[in-house]
Amino acid sequence: MSQTLTNIEREIARLTADLLRQQRQDGAWEFCFENGTTIDAHVIILLRSLDMDDEKLIRQLHDRILAAQQPEGCWKLFRDEDGGNLSASIEAYYALLYSGYSRQSDEAMERARRYIQSKGGLGQATSLLTIGILAATGQTKWPLAISSIPLELLLLPPSFPISFFDFSGYARVHLAPMMIMADRRFSVQTERTPDLSGLNKSRTDGNDELPRGFGEMMDQIEAGVKRLIGLPGHIHEVATRRAETFMLDRIEPDGTLYTYASCTILMIFSLLALGYNKEHPVIRRAVQGLKAKQYRLEDGELTIQNSPSTIWDTSLLTYALQTSGLEDNHPSIRLAADYLYGKQHDKFGDWSIRNPNTPPGGWGFSEPNTIFPDVDDSTAALRVLASFSRTGPTWLESWNRGLHWVLTMQNKDGGWPAFEKDTGNPLLTWLAIDGAKSAAIDPSEADLTGRALEYLGNFAGLNARYAGVKRGTEWLLHHQEKDGSWYGRWGVCYIYGTWAALTGLVAAGIPAGHEAVQKGVKWLLSIQNEDGGWGESCASDRLLRYVPLGASTPSQTAWALDALIAALPHPTAELNKGMNRLIASLREDDWKTAYPTGAGLPGNFYIHYHSYRYIWPLLALSHYRRKFGVAHSG
Repeated sequence: MSQTLTNIEREIARLTADLLRQQRQDGAWEFCFENGTTIDAHVIILLRSLDMDDEKLIRQLHDRILAAQQPEGCWKLFRDEDGGNLSASIEAYYALLYSGYSRQSDEAMERARRYIQSKGGLGQATSLLTIGILAATGQTKWPLAISSIPLELLLLPPSFPISFFDFSGYARVHLAPMMIMADRRFSVQTERTPDLSGLNKSRTDGNDELPRGFGEMMDQIEAGVKRLIGLPGHIHEVATRRAETFMLDRIEPDGTLYTYASCTILMIFSLLALGYNKEHPVIRRAVQGLKAKQYRLEDGELTIQNSPSTIWDTSLLTYALQTSGLEDNHPSIRLAADYLYGKQHDKFGDWSIRNPNTPPGGWGFSEPNTIFPDVDDSTAALRVLASFSRTGPTWLESWNRGLHWVLTMQNKDGGWPAFEKDTGNPLLTWLAIDGAKSAAIDPSEADLTGRALEYLGNFAGLNARYAGVKRGTEWLLHHQEKDGSWYGRWGVCYIYGTWAALTGLVAAGIPAGHEAVQKGVKWLLSIQNEDGGWGESCASDRLLRYVPLGASTPSQTAWALDALIAALPHPTAELNKGMNRLIASLREDDWKTAYPTGAGLPGNFYIHYHSYRYIWPLLALSHYRRKFGVAHSG
């Protein structure tokens, strides 16, 4: 046995043992979905605005935010973010002052103030969440980007050129509460609300420069509103109630809106705008749901996760353990499969508007998620259940429902979306908010399409002879970048997309010698680091080109290796060098192992999945051993 394979065997055994120790009694794994300081800051601002003095929580969140400040006074979304992040810095500064545990005269606050002023002040914030929090608490005016969108949009039927449900599900649950607040010019302040007026050159919001396409979008909306029948005042009241009902109908069992902390915070402020008392049960339950998202990190710091990744992590970790050699009758695998079986959705959600004749069968991302499934989580769970589907009618029924749901979620263009099919109206990308092209619509993406094809090919036995798989492969081949890579939406970024595309194409039956596969392999090898690993900066998704990190991360190295394992007929020196680099990285604990490689919203939201140092390395190691074994691993 070669040294490479010996090292792989040892590391698989170690990772497996670690994971088995960390499994919950109900079969799930609970790792942190770490997402910077934004949600921590917003929770402090919310609790103070509601006069809910949970001092222990507020102080712990304050301390984590303060500890993340950079020497130059700013806060960053990722280590190599050039010049810091203004929106994140504004949120952090505001929350630290509002907490009461930092004062304007503190040296750290002076540095933060100077940084914010050097970047143009509050009016230059670009994050929609930052703008919403500032306006909701009276620090800025509601910008035209939000206040000019009439609530009557919610009354327009899907047959109109633009309707509210043309927006992505993610956009809708954030837009609805902000539209309510902007419509009422709402803001709430308390005796303790800091005065941030010194951070602006004027009291205007500074966000009223609208892109040229925004007017065209608004013309379409206004044309639709004019066709509504009834007195304007009555129509507006009906639209307001529709917006309120839209939110209330999408509150999950834990009290949060769509399980996201970000839109739940906005919803609470919008309920205040509608006249709800701060002590209203809906608000109290929503706050409880937010607090339940807290996670204590290994260093003792406390953070609030935007949407805990329990279903995603449990699905992928179980699949990784199965791939590593654990049988289905192993107690850990059986427990996890039972857990996932119980989390399959049986309710119709917004996804059914464009997919009306399909029974529910998907899975969501977070544990409380019951109505907001997505394709990626569904295929992740189905990989686990593939072998169970052959053991009895109950498992088979679950499998068939899930498979059918995934197949019917394919877009007309052949690719797969995340949450809802055929929500790619290009007019909505002119919504005057940062990242609108990624947030406002939910189009086909290379990572989602590749992952769906990998599942369909390797687990459902469907290859390019099946019409849906053929259309999916054609979409991927058409969307390859000139350099051979693919852009990935939900991971960072071109490494992620290229891994998903290559593994999906190979699973669908595209031969390894195909020009597109060879170009993808060549690109991956061209960006391999000197140490044998791979690493890509979060800046890639803003610049829409590959930006090297200058160091190797475990998850990105594992993605690249997994793609090469799928596409190469035998191991190469580059592959083995990468495998050894991956194994070495799993014994390290530094900034590279904590670098965010998950993407939520380009330029605004990145995720450090604490589970990723287990999932993707274990899969890459196991796939290498399975494909090459003793005979090829020299």
